[in-house]
Amino acid sequence: MKKTAVTFILVFVVIVCLFTGCGRYNSMVKENANVDEVWANVEVQYQRRLDLIPNLVETVKGYAKHESETYEKVTEARAGLTNAYNEARSTTEANEAAESQESMNKFNNSQAELNKALSIYVNAVREAYPDLKADKQFTDLQVQLEGTENRIATARKDYTAAVKDYNIMVSTFPNNILAGIFGFHKRPQFQAEEAAATAPKVTF
Repeated sequence: MKKTAVTFILVFVVIVCLFTGCGRYNSMVKENANVDEVWANVEVQYQRRLDLIPNLVETVKGYAKHESETYEKVTEARAGLTNAYNEARSTTEANEAAESQESMNKFNNSQAELNKALSIYVNAVREAYPDLKADKQFTDLQVQLEGTENRIATARKDYTAAVKDYNIMVSTFPNNILAGIFGFHKRPQFQAEEAAATAPKVTF
């Protein structure tokens, strides 16, 4: 009788552990998937910015094509913007940023450089062509850029929160044991200076 009772208790404990373990495993799977989903939104917003930049450049070029002298300053600023744009696009297409902290830092730095170059370019345009602010197409692009920077800030905030929750889950006991067994690792987090996260000034 005692042997049967002990066996029953052991079986019960094993079943409880299995159900508990399955529940914790499923929770980690869901949190990890949520991080991927939120990260995808971050990429979408950065891609939106990349897609808008060529339109901005072409609009300025079309407006200023008859003023080659004042266009020089804008052209110089555009060269820096182009380099930063290509680097940011290359890093984005690599799609490795959410896999390691090193890749995340590289991705973040390229986006920060693009942000800085965009600000320099827009300021150069403002100084060279103050009347461009009256052009509807340029004004629309300005509004879209401002909206994109706000979306980027929101997406980054959501990603930070999602990664924080996930990293806490896989780091605390007993989840960390299951995480180690099933290969759930801490996800990289944004590490940026406040100035790097500031949206470029595109007001005219």
